[in-house]
Amino acid sequence: MAKRTLAGKVAWITGGGTGIGAGGAAALAAAGATVVLSGRRIQPIEAIVDLLTGQGFTAEAIQLDVADAEAVAAAAKGIEARHGRLDILVNSAGINTAERRFANMTPAAFKQVVDVNLNGTYNCIQVALPLLRAAGDGLVVNISSWAGNHINYLTGPAYTASKFGVGGMTEILNIEEFQNGVRATVVYPAEVATPILDSRPIPVPDAEKARMAQPEDLGAVILFLAELPGRVCINEITVSPTHNRIFLGGPGIVAPRKGSNDAW
Repeated sequence: MAKRTLAGKVAWITGGGTGIGAGGAAALAAAGATVVLSGRRIQPIEAIVDLLTGQGFTAEAIQLDVADAEAVAAAAKGIEARHGRLDILVNSAGINTAERRFANMTPAAFKQVVDVNLNGTYNCIQVALPLLRAAGDGLVVNISSWAGNHINYLTGPAYTASKFGVGGMTEILNIEEFQNGVRATVVYPAEVATPILDSRPIPVPDAEKARMAQPEDLGAVILFLAELPGRVCINEITVSPTHNRIFLGGPGIVAPRKGSNDAW
């Protein structure tokens, strides 16, 4: 099966300054796509753009909070004005909080996680769809989580609920948009060595991070999806480290006994 060329294609990657988003941006840019990276903090986005353009690739940065629907709409209009098209949308922006248990999570924190992880994904899809339809073989890649199809203690109620929602929204997107030539994949990564680990209540040792999947590994998955011909839709992919700590359990991964020092 011949790979789809990405030369002349435009890809928008949210959460593109770090982690999976940065890994996906690097892979797509190296394959010939113009990549538009967005994120709440402009410095990491610009650092990745500088790295990619320094290697001769085409990349640009947008400061954007995906939870802000009006700003997302403006970003999409800007992409259309500058490039005249959008072929690939990668929704990789995501957050969690250290205080993630029912016992210590505030309603405001719950809302913030859902606003970014779930509502932000919706916001970007909604404004990108007209351009993706026009492309004729538009692709959406939604980064969910192992927690989006495997209930576990590790991630807490807000993150888990939001990531399950991303999976459901992806299925609905395929049901509604396949006749318009738009296909979508939800990716369920288990532990990946990204900055979101820093928000965990119990720090992850560097030795453990080294055994996890790395951002470039997920970048390769995103590139695989992007290079498939438009007639092929991979509905979902689950990716985990070979050494999967979730199977082992341990502090912070499984629920502690009441009164344990590992509580949160």
